[in-house]
Amino acid sequence: MKLSVCTITFRHHLLCFSEIVEWAQRNGFDGVELWGAHARGLMRTHPEYGADWIRSYGLWVPMLSDYLPTDGDFADIRHRTIQLCRIAQHWSAPKIRTFAGNRPSAALSRDERRALARRIGEIAGIVQDHGIRLLVETHPNTLADSVESTLCLLADADHPGLGINFDALHVWEAGDDPVLARRTLADFIGHYHLKNVRSRAELGVFAPENVYSAAGCRDGMVPLFDGAMDYDSFLAALADETDAEASLEWFAHDCFETLARDRLAILARSISTRGRRSSAATQQARRAVSRAAGHVASSKGPSCI
Repeated sequence: MKLSVCTITFRHHLLCFSEIVEWAQRNGFDGVELWGAHARGLMRTHPEYGADWIRSYGLWVPMLSDYLPTDGDFADIRHRTIQLCRIAQHWSAPKIRTFAGNRPSAALSRDERRALARRIGEIAGIVQDHGIRLLVETHPNTLADSVESTLCLLADADHPGLGINFDALHVWEAGDDPVLARRTLADFIGHYHLKNVRSRAELGVFAPENVYSAAGCRDGMVPLFDGAMDYDSFLAALADETDAEASLEWFAHDCFETLARDRLAILARSISTRGRRSSAATQQARRAVSRAAGHVASSKGPSCI
């Protein structure tokens, strides 16, 4: 798995972007996911930063995460989308993340859901024209707030350039099994967001208005393997997907310590899972050889002298 950090983690920190990149390099990460607000700011203040610059650190930008509008004048939507695509091209980022509106799927009529999905499909077409893939995030209070609604969105949008940013915790929040949901949506998943919460009762801590507030509550945000969602099972199911791309989405305090710890924990579990599977495969192969040998022996018949 290729693992990135998110610059949104440092939204309330006084840091240079180069400090984040250097830290990510030192701590073994593969990339840095750029928050849209940060990407636009860097274009104004540090245009010399870009794909070649971050590659010099052995890193890349796998995705720009933003919130493209889905209603209003389409000319404005197109303009905003093209601007973001040009920034993504500046970083050679192959994906752009957005949300599927800002209302729960259950609050929309069937016609409203279809209209929103078609609009998202149109946006995906603009993004694809720039050589980039649009990913809709699985997120509460959007048209992708459950596996069923996400599948309907993909079918109604009906665009090959549209995929899913699979936020495992939000899938779990919706009451879906993340392991089964990943299997169901596998053909559409382009990226994963990984985070956890201490208890289901504290999921409200991830509400956007709380997350983006400098004075917001951070109680309940916990390291990946300390929370209520079972990441051991989820990541074990991902162990063979070596080309999977994911970002640690951390919003609380102790950013550097928590991100480094979670990366090492993921790595340790990945090695352990592969080791168990290798051992199991070896034992299975030995049993198969033994069975085959027995079959050969029994098929020879009596010896003739």
